[in-house]
Amino acid sequence: MTAAPDAPITQDVLTLPRKPDEGGPINLVGLTRDALREALIAAGTPDKQAKMRAGQIWQWIYQKGVRDFDAMTNLAKPYRALLAEHFTIAVPEIVRREVSTDGTRKYLLRIAGGHEVEAVYIPEEGRGTLCVSSQVGCTLTCSFCHTGTQRLVRNLTAGEIVGQIMVARDDLGEWVPSGTGSDAAPRLLSNIVLMGMGEPLYNFENVRDAMKIAMDGEGISLSRRRITLSTSGVVPEIHRTAAEIGCLLAVSFHATTDEVRDRLVPINKRWNIAALLDALRDYPKASNSERITFEYVMLKGVNDSDDDARRLVKLIEGIPAKINLIPFNEWPGAPYERSSGNRIRAFADIIYKAGYASPIRTPRGEDIMAACGQLKSDTERARKSKRQIEAEARL
Repeated sequence: MTAAPDAPITQDVLTLPRKPDEGGPINLVGLTRDALREALIAAGTPDKQAKMRAGQIWQWIYQKGVRDFDAMTNLAKPYRALLAEHFTIAVPEIVRREVSTDGTRKYLLRIAGGHEVEAVYIPEEGRGTLCVSSQVGCTLTCSFCHTGTQRLVRNLTAGEIVGQIMVARDDLGEWVPSGTGSDAAPRLLSNIVLMGMGEPLYNFENVRDAMKIAMDGEGISLSRRRITLSTSGVVPEIHRTAAEIGCLLAVSFHATTDEVRDRLVPINKRWNIAALLDALRDYPKASNSERITFEYVMLKGVNDSDDDARRLVKLIEGIPAKINLIPFNEWPGAPYERSSGNRIRAFADIIYKAGYASPIRTPRGEDIMAACGQLKSDTERARKSKRQIEAEARL
């Protein structure tokens, strides 16, 4: 898409700027279109030009992956200098990057304040999925999830969430289109799942704004049907997700009785299975999405019996759904074991015969600790060991 032609810049724009933030330059990554326009006006862009300027800058950042204002060649040089004075285009920093033998890429990313989060890119035939984080740590303490062992530090900003997508596209070299129409190659990063560190619906506004940026047709341009938000069951925000984001929904379900789910997913003590299912029944219609994905991690002797499979089918009756069966990705010190292949297949067969899709997820990236939170913990352990070695050397 060709950006709009440059318009003349009047002298007062350059000599009488109104700084939007006296505390330092504003990061443009993560601002909504309206917020970007307002920030440009506050920096001195005339109101009549602001919408056009916002559109031009938006395309440079999200369509072309440009981080340097000097590279925005359809803007006059004085205006580029004005932008550089007031703004920055910053994304998370890669601290550690691991590539699995199966092509999975895992990134440990540093954000503002020195905090670290993870993102995982999973390539598949004709598509590629990026799993992004929404919080530093997590407050939910799900007993099978490694992130649950890490304390919640803070929510990610919209810029830090969409920045994970931009970092992955940098690494994949996917900013320049490879063709159009029948000549276009499949997108390497074609899908986003909000299944990384944190509970997305406890950071709703930032997640919403980041996903709207990802869905914008003049930038990253992912369909809302290419985005899946996974929640552990924050019931009050589920309808809001349908109304304000409209993406596909996945639910970390993992149990068929409140007794077991209370232990696996403690948020169930606040909103139990019945309350959660009530909220889910209207979601496909409200969001115009096809069906709910029920995520079900297979834990040996905990939730993997034939009776569990039959109860699951009964519970979701009437909800357009598929059940993703997830072999437990074991981590050091985990209190559970992965169900056997035969047990998982028997469980899947009961669900399939009841009329529901029941794909068994193939474990990916186990050689690079791709389970959520593992790479961060491993890095922290290594740093601690290094500090201990250095301390001992000083004695």
